[in-house]
Amino acid sequence: MPISRSTYRWPAVGLGLALAVFAALAAADWYRTVPPDALAHATYVGREQCIACHQEQYDLWKGSDHDRAMELATDETVLGDFNDAKFSRFDETTHFFRDGKKFMVNAEGPDGKYHDYEIKYTFGVRPLQQYMVEFPDGRVQVLRVSWDVDKKKWFYVAPTDATQERIEAGDPLHWTGLAQNWNTMCAECHSTDYHKNYDLATNTYHSDFFEIDVSCEACHGPGSLHVELANRRGLFWDRNVHYGLTNEMKGALNTRQVETCAPCHSRRSIIHPDYRPGDSYLDYFQPLMLDAGLYHDDGQILDEVYEYGSFTQSKMYHKGVRCSDCHDPHSLKLKYEGNRLCAQCHEPGKYDGAGHNHHPNAAPGSPETQCVTCHMPHSTYMEIDNRRDHSIRVPRPDLTVKYGTPNVCNRCHTKPHESAQWAADQVVQWYGPKRPDDPHYAEAFALARRGAPEGFALLKEAIEKPENSEIIQATAIELLQNYPTPESAKIRRDALSDPNAMVRAAAVRSLAVDAENQQDLVAKLLKDLGPKLDDRSRAVRTAAADRIVTDVDSLEDSQFRSALENAIKEYRAGHQIHLDRAPSNMSLGMMAMSLGDPEAAVKSMRDAIRVEPYLSRMRAQLAQYLETLAADPTQAAVAAKVGATPEEINKLREEEIELLKRDEKLLPQAATVRHMRGFLLVKLGRLDEAREAFIKACELAPNQYSYWEWLASICVDQKRWEQAALAIQRMSQLEPEAESWKRLLYQVKQGVEAEGGTLSLQRPPTEEAAAPPDSETPTANAAEKPEEKSEQKPAESPPTEPAVTTPVQPAEAAGAGTP
Repeated sequence: MPISRSTYRWPAVGLGLALAVFAALAAADWYRTVPPDALAHATYVGREQCIACHQEQYDLWKGSDHDRAMELATDETVLGDFNDAKFSRFDETTHFFRDGKKFMVNAEGPDGKYHDYEIKYTFGVRPLQQYMVEFPDGRVQVLRVSWDVDKKKWFYVAPTDATQERIEAGDPLHWTGLAQNWNTMCAECHSTDYHKNYDLATNTYHSDFFEIDVSCEACHGPGSLHVELANRRGLFWDRNVHYGLTNEMKGALNTRQVETCAPCHSRRSIIHPDYRPGDSYLDYFQPLMLDAGLYHDDGQILDEVYEYGSFTQSKMYHKGVRCSDCHDPHSLKLKYEGNRLCAQCHEPGKYDGAGHNHHPNAAPGSPETQCVTCHMPHSTYMEIDNRRDHSIRVPRPDLTVKYGTPNVCNRCHTKPHESAQWAADQVVQWYGPKRPDDPHYAEAFALARRGAPEGFALLKEAIEKPENSEIIQATAIELLQNYPTPESAKIRRDALSDPNAMVRAAAVRSLAVDAENQQDLVAKLLKDLGPKLDDRSRAVRTAAADRIVTDVDSLEDSQFRSALENAIKEYRAGHQIHLDRAPSNMSLGMMAMSLGDPEAAVKSMRDAIRVEPYLSRMRAQLAQYLETLAADPTQAAVAAKVGATPEEINKLREEEIELLKRDEKLLPQAATVRHMRGFLLVKLGRLDEAREAFIKACELAPNQYSYWEWLASICVDQKRWEQAALAIQRMSQLEPEAESWKRLLYQVKQGVEAEGGTLSLQRPPTEEAAAPPDSETPTANAAEKPEEKSEQKPAESPPTEPAVTTPVQPAEAAGAGTP
């Protein structure tokens, strides 16, 4: 039978219709979309919603450090020995035992007495596991006695600066103190969608989280919209919100992934609440710079600073390398073991052998043949936790010779002849005298911190060098403050327009303003920082608001009020996250002072003292402000309301002096502590004690002009002419053109002549600050009468009062990271 055309026509028509229907459905699916703001309303749904489509990723995550970051204490999760085990340190014994199904500990409580506590949570899984107790006021505290997973024994995680001390109850470093408080120190990085919910009025916590550990949405963001779109079974993802996730990392630059990890893998402060993965890191966090005490001068890790500050220094980061190039993002395990990991990018034939590692006799696979041994040396934290430096640097023993920074060569090479110089010579023998990363910013940082003149030019180079990362440049910008010159000030001012937000924020913090008076200060701050209040980065906006609030005495009825309105809202929101910490309450108090709200200012400062009563400086600040209110007749009603009485002011200063005595024992080389105590003693009229405090301050900081000025002024008031003249001599050496020492010297001359005596110098006021033998000692007979205006008593132009705006931790800085 012949085949007609209709035999072919009908299938073709059917196919055409099917394609048309498919195209129509596809078009409808493409044009069907959710509102553009749908992502802003996405909520957390939990990992159980992810497993159906992402079983492989879930299986990798299960059992990982993120999965076991925090868990309820059960037979399956607790690794430590609770079989009537005891651990003793000094005269303190901690007893671990069971009470039925409960895991219990008998430990010294906040009152100094021993109590039985139930272990509610485990914290971490390797190389140590810690245990947490929940108190009735909502505080969750982390025991310092912890479990060594490998050695299977109890040990004590000591504070870094109190390793051989008994931590007494009531100390913030005690396990029941703020330094070991989970709610404020640990929780946000060990749980998903955590909310502190601190109540300042009652000093209690009502903390909660969506998931107890670091789950899917801790990195990918709230998943409700993603699940909704996936359940549509459409042909396309949404053309407005794509996958419906706040943090899409497919195809993103390495900076996006690094910023995803940074909130928990950096040493930083929170500057705004409600961060969600995918948000700009610098809109919610301010990372600490490569500061002394946190990092070595060359940027190597020193304190517990995690990985972000190190990795962003590295060449790897600037070449586009991201965390997941080495670590599986779900299991967190290394993608490959040994040098194969580095061989992903670095040719093994060139780098994986004795020709590169220069250890020809080393056994294959031994530590000295491994890339990470030399380029990522580890430091030990929490007694047993080895963490590698992620700056991935070239060993520089020559910098050890110059500036004392550590080098990995001398970790192994410790024989008497194997000095840092020996190691540096070996490097020169292998690679020649030039290093590819010279001039290294270590030179700039080290010299600047020592105040060496040559450090200034090196800081300029570090800022201008394009290979240096933003955190290096920002650190250099801040170090320019050590060089108070017009050129230094101009560089910092120019950096306000830097394309990188981290550098702009550093420029704001370090901006130098040379003002003749308050009105001039306001005008210049407005000119320089006004535009920064509208900066695209919140880190810059809040830094600008902080500078203005700190530096301007009053923002009432000024042009700043409207410009600052939004920035102040952000500033306040950032500090309200931390109302359980004294510094935030003090900052809010300073802001209220500047905005002309004395009642709110005093309340915030009293709240600061209430939540952290052991911190110094706060009572001095409050006393100073109350004294200002009491002296202003227009503020009489407010002064009475807030208790600005002489008795209260003196009481605060007496309490502050006792705290400063404690600080002097903890910080024996800190001249500022003696300076502050001396100032308060002057305020209380205890001049003999004040004089001794300033003598010590001058010994510790012999180049600090203001300390000598205070000492000379006190000696003049006490008619201790000889000691006053010696202090004035030092002042004249430090600042030859200053008027203050000339006025004081004239007063000494008048005093000596009035008593009919002569001035004879027998000894210096401090041993360290003795006058040079060939220097001309100013005496009463040698003094020439200064200008007429210089005949005023120093009391009318007192030395500068010490800054007291920042509370000082008595020991290890709280907020340093997780317990």
